[in-house]
Amino acid sequence: MTDKPTDPTDIATDTPHQRGIKSYVLRAGRMTAAQERGLKEVWPRWGLTLDAGLQDPVALFGRDAPRVVEIGFGMGQSLVEQAETHPETDFIGIEVHAPGVGKLLDEADKRGLTNLRVYREDALAVLAQCLPAESIDTLQLFFPDPWPKKKHHKRRIVQLPFVELVRTRLKPGGTLHMATDWEAYAEHMAEVMATAPGYTNTAPAESAPYVARPAFRPLTKFESRGERLGHGVWDLIFRRD
Repeated sequence: MTDKPTDPTDIATDTPHQRGIKSYVLRAGRMTAAQERGLKEVWPRWGLTLDAGLQDPVALFGRDAPRVVEIGFGMGQSLVEQAETHPETDFIGIEVHAPGVGKLLDEADKRGLTNLRVYREDALAVLAQCLPAESIDTLQLFFPDPWPKKKHHKRRIVQLPFVELVRTRLKPGGTLHMATDWEAYAEHMAEVMATAPGYTNTAPAESAPYVARPAFRPLTKFESRGERLGHGVWDLIFRRD
């Protein structure tokens, strides 16, 4: 049975996210010429807004193809690499920080990519208002802010209402792929997913609840530096039932 599109007010209205507590903080920063070019010249072609409302992904990309959504793509290195490596797949990136959006758009345009669209909006609002039910093959959440202090844990994006909203947007058999370099956050993710209905952990028994980094997830400069310093990274992949 197909889930009805979810209104944001229907998703656990007593959760911190719904009380206006954000999982991110907007930081001011200087823009490079390339970032400014991305926002000024490329955004009109590939940028998406909440005001446009519910999207028809087939019309958006001009084809019916596998569809990946990435939340919080940072400066866009990983997302651009994936879009270039997998031209048969369509990608939608969601990021609130202007420099990262500008950088991704500039780089994608220079590489001639056409299978990428971008929101500069709150991810929860985009999921609730703009992406149809059962329209996503994979949702990626790589290295979200871990909010390590206990008093800030309520700001973590991975909460039960969030993963339930994601589930309604995934196609049956679609996957939620998360990765973090904070072990405590990895444990939190695993605990949330253990209570989330409608998901199956894809991890093998010997490594559960985690999986080895899949080859299709690009290794970022940030992650490579962390590996040299001995930092761990934990991947979790859950399939929608």
